[in-house]
Amino acid sequence: MTADSPLVSLADLRAAAERIAGTCLRTPVVPLVAPDGRVPFAVKAEGLQPTGAFKLRGATNAVALLDDEQRRAGVVTHSSGNHAQAVAYAAHAAGVRATIVIPETAPAIKVAATRRWGAEIVMVAPSERHARAEKIAAETGAELIPPYDDARVIAGQGTVGLEVVEQVPDLGTVVVPVSGGGLVSGIAAAVKALRPDVRVVAVEPELAGDLAEGWAAGERRVWSVEDTSRTVADGLRTDSVGVLNWEHITAYVDDVVTVSEEEILAAVGVVVRGARLVVEPSGAVAAAAVLAGRVGGGAGTTVAIASGANIDPSLLAALVGTQDQTVV
Repeated sequence: MTADSPLVSLADLRAAAERIAGTCLRTPVVPLVAPDGRVPFAVKAEGLQPTGAFKLRGATNAVALLDDEQRRAGVVTHSSGNHAQAVAYAAHAAGVRATIVIPETAPAIKVAATRRWGAEIVMVAPSERHARAEKIAAETGAELIPPYDDARVIAGQGTVGLEVVEQVPDLGTVVVPVSGGGLVSGIAAAVKALRPDVRVVAVEPELAGDLAEGWAAGERRVWSVEDTSRTVADGLRTDSVGVLNWEHITAYVDDVVTVSEEEILAAVGVVVRGARLVVEPSGAVAAAAVLAGRVGGGAGTTVAIASGANIDPSLLAALVGTQDQTVV
């Protein structure tokens, strides 16, 4: 990022990779094997991060960039779960106090996981999460670490893209789940800087399709929290992509597609069986798009980002036990 451009640069991404190396894993790219032995695409296993999702990358980079005064004041954020855990973990590792504002609709498993890292938890109605976090920051001086609309966070998430380019020499397409847009912004910036020929496709649930609507209209759109809260992909319920994220998406992303609730749930079982990886519904959205044929074959290997693995065990067991083994 420079004075002339708000977009993160390759230098920003590489610097972030160095900062997070001691905390975040370099996750593997795993082939998804179909029942007939084909490998139609591969999966980037971000659920293997210590907090179970890619969010640790952005949070770790943001915490690492705090100055001494900010470290003393602590950090605050708002999240439905995965970013909450990430900030709590990164702050704990750095010896920084953290306050996390969580919507009351967040899965209990994610709330409990956030508490274990010593963060102070503030539960609010979903529509109040942004305002409450900002109020806490104003009252306490804590540094606000947004879930996605932040250059520090985007650069951290973009390290996923740096890794994919290195790991897959014949990379053809990267498919990325979208909520606020931090992950796809960073990945797209990294991929287009290193391999401009590679396609980057963003994927949303149909029930939280604000980006898809905005993409078609040529302008950023905002949905109601009531609408986006309908999707089973609880990590993708944000009402819109961020302002800075929209700029990255329109600059670097090639296409935006959506998937149904049924396709998301089916994809969880397919990924677990075919790639031997645990994945939550939010993390299965990219794979769902490939499985549903929404992402063109094209040349080279297609990699779907499995962004998280924080799923209720009973739901996981139910989805893995289904018999639908359809793979494109």
